[in-house]
Amino acid sequence: MTEPEAPAARSRRRRPRLLVVLIGAVVVLAILVVGGTALYINVIKKDAPEEFSLAQPGGDETVAPTGSLAGTWTIAPGSEVGYRVKEILFGQNTTAAGRTKQVSGSLTIDGSRASQASFSVQMATVASDEARRDNQFRGRIMDTDTFPTATFTLAEPVDIGAVPTDSKTTRAVAAKGDLTLRGKTRRVTMTLQSRWDGTSIRTVGQLPVVFADYDIPNPSFPGISTEDHGIMEVSLVFTRSAAAPATTAARP
Repeated sequence: MTEPEAPAARSRRRRPRLLVVLIGAVVVLAILVVGGTALYINVIKKDAPEEFSLAQPGGDETVAPTGSLAGTWTIAPGSEVGYRVKEILFGQNTTAAGRTKQVSGSLTIDGSRASQASFSVQMATVASDEARRDNQFRGRIMDTDTFPTATFTLAEPVDIGAVPTDSKTTRAVAAKGDLTLRGKTRRVTMTLQSRWDGTSIRTVGQLPVVFADYDIPNPSFPGISTEDHGIMEVSLVFTRSAAAPATTAARP
């Protein structure tokens, strides 16, 4: 007659099985997370918008600008400012981008120099394709309630060279200015490219931004990690400011 197996012996025999089950569950979970993330990034998630370009949708028509560049120009509809950051989402590489059209500012040209330029961005209106990312951006990252605007102000005049003879002539300049993000201001040099078609000046550019330089918390959080920097992108359209109306002195 066989004696009943002791409880301790049965427990020892079950442990390897339990370990195998646990390992299998972890592997399956990892496959689901990575596979689901890959499906989200490659099939469901929208691609980040393309980088700003001077090329117009549908192609550019070459025109010969007339008149003078001199004067004051104001940021017009069609302008956008945003960011671009590389993310690693559960081991999968992706790019996050947010943009806003709530941009204001001006540009003054004297002769062949840009003597004044500035723009301001309403940071709470910057939006990406992911609401949770936007909530993080407006909250702990950029704290838009405390710091509602970001600004750039030209610090030194910029030589723009001879007046372009056609609308496809591109001028590239390095604009030194003061960039303020999250309440902290630093002197930067932004590389810009511009075109003039006679009625508007279009300018695009990028600037690397190291988060720590502006006391910006790293955007990483559980499951998503980012680099220690991002790219600020600008696409600005300037139109000539309306002349101030003449004033007539009142008769005594």
